[in-house]
Amino acid sequence: MTEEKFKSEVEILKKFFEIHCAKKHNTLLPYTQSFNYKTLHFSVELTLCEECKNLINYAFERLYECPHEIKPKCRSCKNPCYEKSKYKEVARIMKFSGIQLGLSRIKKFFS
Repeated sequence: MTEEKFKSEVEILKKFFEIHCAKKHNTLLPYTQSFNYKTLHFSVELTLCEECKNLINYAFERLYECPHEIKPKCRSCKNPCYEKSKYKEVARIMKFSGIQLGLSRIKKFFS
């Protein structure tokens, strides 16, 4: 996958996990995650609970290890790399956060 795509995927995971964690959990801790992907070096600031931190780090590892040059959506991948239970948890977080983002856009439209 391209460096731009990798960085974009990291940012999407960050956004969705932070939305979920802020709404569902109480103990949020800031931390920095650094990435070295091909020639790209960058860091992201995250604010998550310990449980979400562990899960997002797992998702980052899966993303980093993705063997596809053109990354498919994980749900349509023929060779899934996520453990089934962790995939379900990440999918649940992505669904919840997607709904929250949609609702916030609707609120802005009517405000």
